[in-house]
Amino acid sequence: MNLPNKLTVLRIIMVPFFVFFMLTDVGGAANKWIALALFVIASLTDMLDGKIARRYHLVTNFGKFMDPLADKLLVCSAMICLIPSGKLDAAIVIVIIAREFIISGFRLVASDAGIVIAASWWGKFKTVFQMAMIIVLIADPGGVFDLIGTILIWAAVALTVISLIDYVWKNRQVLTQGGM
Repeated sequence: MNLPNKLTVLRIIMVPFFVFFMLTDVGGAANKWIALALFVIASLTDMLDGKIARRYHLVTNFGKFMDPLADKLLVCSAMICLIPSGKLDAAIVIVIIAREFIISGFRLVASDAGIVIAASWWGKFKTVFQMAMIIVLIADPGGVFDLIGTILIWAAVALTVISLIDYVWKNRQVLTQGGM
């Protein structure tokens, strides 16, 4: 297993620890900061694994499949954890997670047809905005960051919808070739 794939697996392993610190009070007030640190480190592995894979020609089908899955696990877990605090509305989380299920199903159909679909730039922008949104919402510094958090929420939702439309449109041949 190459380094980018190891970073992807590490990101997946970090998710339960992140969720633990988001949802428990074991560390008291430090939980928020531990969860934030875990989320930031996991998010940075996403950027790092992609850069390494492209630079050193280490792109694999495992990475093409597991990297987006690791992102979905991290981001969706974080958003679900933010619902009880009232920092993120459940309807927004449902829209974002619904997009992830649609894309995952689309990828499975493509895979059955022998087609591996890599993430698009819209999908990457969506992920960056979602991660930035989550960081601001977990940190919750207040003041102007409340407005920044709100802007990031709506930008993430917009990019989620745009990336879904772009993804399906660019890969619409899967709908006909993939047996749908």
